[in-house]
Amino acid sequence: MSTLQDDIRTLKGVGEARAKALEKLGIHTLADLLGYFPRAYEDRRVCYAIADAPLETPVCVKAMVATPPSAVFVRRGMDLLKFRAVDDSGAVDVTYFNQSFLKSQFVTGRTYIFYGRISAMGRRYAMTNPAFEPEDRQGTVTGRILPIYRLTAGTTQKLLLSLVEQALEKCGGQVPDVLPPALADRLMLAQAPYAYENIHFPRDEQALEQARRRLVFEELYVLAAALGLMRRERTASGGQKLAPRPMKGFWAALPYRPTNAQIRAVNEALADMASGAPMNRLLQGDVGSGKTLVAAALIWQCAKNGLQSAFMAPTEILAEQHYKNLSALLEPMGVRVVKLTGSMKAAEKRRAGELLAQGMADVAVGTHALLSAGVSFAGLGLVVTDEQHRFGVEQRSALAGKGARPHVLVMSATPIPRTLALIIYGDLDISVLNELPPGRQKVDTFALGEDMRPRIWRFVRRLVGEGRQVFVVCPMVEENEELPAGVKSAETWAKTLQKTVFPDLRVGCVHGKMKGRDKDAVMSAFAAGEYDILVSTTVIEVGVDVPNAALMIVENADRFGLSQLHQLRGRVGRGQHKSYCVLFSDAKGPEALSRLKIMVKTNDGFAISEEDLRLRGPGDFFGSRQHGLPQMHVADLTADMRVLKQAQDEAQALLAADPDLSRPEHRPLRERIDALFQLHADTFN
Repeated sequence: MSTLQDDIRTLKGVGEARAKALEKLGIHTLADLLGYFPRAYEDRRVCYAIADAPLETPVCVKAMVATPPSAVFVRRGMDLLKFRAVDDSGAVDVTYFNQSFLKSQFVTGRTYIFYGRISAMGRRYAMTNPAFEPEDRQGTVTGRILPIYRLTAGTTQKLLLSLVEQALEKCGGQVPDVLPPALADRLMLAQAPYAYENIHFPRDEQALEQARRRLVFEELYVLAAALGLMRRERTASGGQKLAPRPMKGFWAALPYRPTNAQIRAVNEALADMASGAPMNRLLQGDVGSGKTLVAAALIWQCAKNGLQSAFMAPTEILAEQHYKNLSALLEPMGVRVVKLTGSMKAAEKRRAGELLAQGMADVAVGTHALLSAGVSFAGLGLVVTDEQHRFGVEQRSALAGKGARPHVLVMSATPIPRTLALIIYGDLDISVLNELPPGRQKVDTFALGEDMRPRIWRFVRRLVGEGRQVFVVCPMVEENEELPAGVKSAETWAKTLQKTVFPDLRVGCVHGKMKGRDKDAVMSAFAAGEYDILVSTTVIEVGVDVPNAALMIVENADRFGLSQLHQLRGRVGRGQHKSYCVLFSDAKGPEALSRLKIMVKTNDGFAISEEDLRLRGPGDFFGSRQHGLPQMHVADLTADMRVLKQAQDEAQALLAADPDLSRPEHRPLRERIDALFQLHADTFN
């Protein structure tokens, strides 16, 4: 008997090659396959008469093959199969390219259902490569609501259809119902097997809506329960209770006045740290909003309470930057700062480790090196992670495990819409820095076509002549034959700029395929003024401050998400020089143009992120699954906010009644939660 955990290779038509292709879609088992929901649907139930069918729109027509199909050889690599099909209203010329093998499947005088676009060719109608099946055997590709799946190389819609049908037949009835029965009854939600069958192969619109309603609620409910469980387990166990020291001394020692948002964020965090439960707070702030100062205030507070702090950055160059900034800020206040990175000499690492272990250092700033087994703290009270979406849950947990339930502050310069933050950071409290410190300036942004390039090159020369520096960002690392011509790669474009455009200037190149040491060396050289122009991929999206950089040029800007463009723009405007961002694109599509217009119109990262979520959807918001939580399979956070609130309320009520989800009727839900995070139940966070 088949089970949901059976390998996808157990299905007819799946060998090693197809299994590897399906793995790229995240499909390994029959359960994965049933959870791979369609991205869209085509209603192929209505048939039009040929003369009445709307043009250039996918439609079904019922027509008889009136002329014998003829195969025509055009040239090597191209042959045509042609015939005419008719009904009482008219005729349509049907053509198939490079599918002459279909000739035997069409019988003159027999009626077929064709699905495709009808074009007007003068007074005649034509269809090219339509899907088809005999009238008396319709129901596979016509006469139904057909699901459309996302594909990858080596897969087809026909393959996915066949495999899902097999999986539903073998074990569709085994799909676990994770919702408590009373809840499903009260909210009048469909049963799980019915929902899975009709999300893939809906009988009609009503069945599809019932299936989607059930699965949207289930997805949001499971996630809300999981995050609620994480929060409960965190707050139930005691943390290190700080006796807050007055912050007046800290604020007075600063060379500038903090913003009201910074003061508010510090006060929110200090309230957490004095509560007796471990703080788990997200500090969200736009580029340049002053998150590091908030972290410094909390580090200072911990030092005054005799506790140590750890500050982890994703790269060595960022760690070095934070080390310099925090040392300059905190050392005069009596807070001792040490650095710990992988490239340090063994003796330097050993000395830093000794100072931490003996309590002679108050804060360690570093990279993943802080996670090393040999690194220990005398009394770790606070863990700060910068750009936290670049660290996995396990890494954050490993660092927190070096103390007795230390407080945790995670910082992100990626503005995230409140709606999305509710899902991704449901286990964290959130502080938002929505003011920019004095001195931060607006970056003027322009969306331009290729016709403006000579003018921009003259502008680059002018800026470099004034002593400024320039970023140029490309969407690719190296040339790729699969992508359209004109999509620029960092390596090739850097060589072109150096040889033919700016032979007298110093052009550097950095990208993600370089070794970490080499990347840091190029970035450090650029920061030191040794390059005039740095050509890169988005590897510089989160990177070292270069106050002297006054121009950001993004090539093929339409290939980037809005939030990513905003992050790139944030690389300039960090000094006293007027700064600019140029977005090169010749895209003509309305969506691409609207994205670029938003960038020109506003510098508000939160407004941009809301628009990015609306345009791209939550599944693509981060580009990849950096945030550690699963992307939505069926829920749409821009449309399903009411359901999200309902799911969160119901999950909260459930956890109030059964805090550990230990009751037998809640076991399927608990198992789904454990699988969701791929962590053991007792080490959820």
